[in-house]
This record gives sequence, C-alpha cells and structure tokens, in this order.
Amino acid sequence: MNRPVIGITPAHNLDNDDIYLRPTYLRAIKAAGGLPLLLPLETDREDILQILSLCSGILFSGGPDLHPFLWGEETHSMCGNMSPARDRMELALLRAAIEAEKPIFGICRGCQIINVGLGGSLIQDIPSQTAPDFPIAHRQPFDYHFPSHHVRVKEGSLLARLTEISKNTNSGTAGSSAAAHTEDMAHSTVAPGHLAVNSMHHQAIGRLAPGLSASAEAPDGIIEAAEMPGYPFLLGVQWHPEYLWETDPAAAGIFRGFVRACE
Repeated sequence: MNRPVIGITPAHNLDNDDIYLRPTYLRAIKAAGGLPLLLPLETDREDILQILSLCSGILFSGGPDLHPFLWGEETHSMCGNMSPARDRMELALLRAAIEAEKPIFGICRGCQIINVGLGGSLIQDIPSQTAPDFPIAHRQPFDYHFPSHHVRVKEGSLLARLTEISKNTNSGTAGSSAAAHTEDMAHSTVAPGHLAVNSMHHQAIGRLAPGLSASAEAPDGIIEAAEMPGYPFLLGVQWHPEYLWETDPAAAGIFRGFVRACE
C-alpha cells in the first residue's frame, strides 16, 4: 500500500542559498505513516500546481521571521532575519493548497505563515511587545526534546480530538533513561485540557486571521495553535512536536491525525 506523500517546505540558508531540512520532520512524518518529500524553494504557479498533484498534504516547517510588510507593519527593532524567497513560495503554496483543499499542517513559522497568508498579523517580538507578570520561556533554555510550558487546548477543537485520541496509544519510545525522563516531564504535571510543549520562538500570532479559530493558548495568553473549522484539515501549532513525538503520545497523535487526513 502506497503511503501518502507529504510535501515539506524547506529551510533556507541565506549565507550560501542552500535549502535543507532538519531530519526530525522527516522522521515524524515517516513514523506516522507518511512519505516525506522536501519541496523546492524556487517555484512558479505551474510548479506549485504540479507539486500539489503529487502531494497528499503539505507541512509548513519552522524557520526564520516573516517580513512584517506582509501584514502592513514597520519592522520592529527586535525582528530577526527573513527569507523573501521562502515568504513568496510558502504564501503561494498556501493559497494553492487551500484552493485544492489539501490537508495542511504548520509548525512554528508554519503556523505563522498560515495566519499571515489568510489575513492575520504577528507579534514581532514577544519579550518587548508583551508584559506578563510571569514571562513564559517561549525560547526555552534547554534541549528541545523537553517541554518548557503548558498550553490550554480549546474543548471540541481538532487539536483536542487529535491529542485526546493519542492518550490511549503507545508511542513506541526508546527505553533509555533520557527518554523516560522526557516522558515524565511531559506528563507528570499536565492538568486536564492542557498539553506540555516545547518552545523556540520570539514571534507569534497577533491578530487572528478571518476563518481561523484559536485552539490553544499559553498561560500568558499567547495563541499557540490555530485551525480552520469546516476545512478538511488545517492546523498550525506554535511549538515543535517533531521533537516530542517519540516520548509524547499527544505529539504523535497530531502527526498521525495529519497523515490520516492525507490518506
């Protein structure tokens, strides 16, 4: 039986113009039953339509900041570097994928490109543009395989269904003490309706795009996940489940649900 082909957008090294992808994405998609395919960065409309004819779903991966002109703002002094080529390619791919009603999953920057592409905005720098009483570590100080904060999941959302289903599923973790410790950290203090997540971002959804619904929030009120009700499958998460799926059934359930939607 052929596995569904999942097109994944590439990272872009501006210093040497290379494209690449961390293997964590590939492993997570393959473990969930999909066949990962790294997409080209230089594409035109015809290329994108052919890519969509080959792919059962699209994963928008993490990466650098988006250019703030895309949602009509000046550049904040703490805004990071960006890739104009990647912005153009991903926005064109997003529009075409929605027209074709392909399943769409966005991770970190991928969640942000979905929101901006559909008419929303971003917080350009969380530390300087928000003032919570207790600043959450959205850029965590330790390894990405460990969670750093919790998110509250909206009841009845796609995200809730994916992570509820996963609770009774064995994720097949390696039997090392490190993996066991990571799993303990992920689940020992999680309240009902919450997930323990990792975090490596300084930007986040600001104004939510029309048609999207927030499906998870951090304790400081930052939107951590968004989805499109009524669409076959469109979900963006601000964290990086590709680092957690081996030890966290909820993260594995998200990838499994996405790949199943692509079958």
